[in-house]
Amino acid sequence: MLTDPETAPALAEALAAAVEGLFGADPAEHPEYGRIVNERHFDRLTALLGSGTAVTGGAHDRETKYIAPTVLADVAPDAPVMGEEIFGPILPLVTVDGLDEAIGFINDRDKPLALYAFTDSPAVRERLLAETSSGGVGIGLPLAHLTVSDLPFGGVGESGMGSYHGRYSLETFSHRKAVLDTPLR
Repeated sequence: MLTDPETAPALAEALAAAVEGLFGADPAEHPEYGRIVNERHFDRLTALLGSGTAVTGGAHDRETKYIAPTVLADVAPDAPVMGEEIFGPILPLVTVDGLDEAIGFINDRDKPLALYAFTDSPAVRERLLAETSSGGVGIGLPLAHLTVSDLPFGGVGESGMGSYHGRYSLETFSHRKAVLDTPLR
């Protein structure tokens, strides 16, 4: 998650409060909080925890494949956690100085599966849409575009090829054959 240096401390506190609001003081005890699918992914994710300072979370247990929902602050742009799609309960916070730096940061990396923007500024929204590329974009609400079956969901570049949901799935897994049939004269 990209944020400016002035907003970062309050954002980190708000994220920690949101995690506690969702899962209580000990997410390991929450009946709806899942576990990591296997030890290989557990090890991959726990190796990423050293990429910053845990504002909340950070606890993990290999035996049960539990990793607490973790927000990492003070994450360097070249930290290991920024080098891959995480697919786990880790949210890195990276500070940037303004929209130009944020757009540059996004464009200097592989295209993300999704880009979420939290802004009331139409100009910021338009610049993000025009100057970046991602599998999908959500304005003001993360993951919502994934739940709308009339919207295509999928990545671009290293994040995947093709789109899914409804007719988009059919088109992704179909081959359109071009046929040009001209009569012989």
